[in-house]
Amino acid sequence: MNSLGKSIAKPVQLDAVSKAIIEQLQTDGRRSYAEIGKAVGLSEAAVRQRVQKLTESGVMQVVAVTDPMQLGFYRQAMIGVRVSGDTTLVAEALGALDAVDYVVLTAGSFDILAEVVCENDDDLIDLLNKQIRAIEGVQSTETFVYLKLFKQLYNWGTR
Repeated sequence: MNSLGKSIAKPVQLDAVSKAIIEQLQTDGRRSYAEIGKAVGLSEAAVRQRVQKLTESGVMQVVAVTDPMQLGFYRQAMIGVRVSGDTTLVAEALGALDAVDYVVLTAGSFDILAEVVCENDDDLIDLLNKQIRAIEGVQSTETFVYLKLFKQLYNWGTR
């Protein structure tokens, strides 16, 4: 599955115009279809149709990226999880938790990495003890508390 919860079959082949639309939206997700159309040489309606196809196919999402601190979530952390048994079942259970915003299966010393956003340290402790460690198959966890975020971008382009 990809980060949007879609099964991964094969990469979607995008033409240069679709890539340009994605890059326009990565620069400014609120850019109007008319503005994008001018930049890529399409009508507003054609851009709207392409954006709809790109979102429906799971190639992209257009969302508001927030600053958790500004919304009262003062504790962020990455949690390394070691699993006994089926890692996908544990990843699905982690993904169902409200405080978890990112889950990835990994190779290395952890089977899964999960990013969490909590209001404070007490909420993080409760999340770890009452929810994450209670998931069947979770063998151990290691928590990496974020002290300061230096870079978080979503504009890596389409290559």
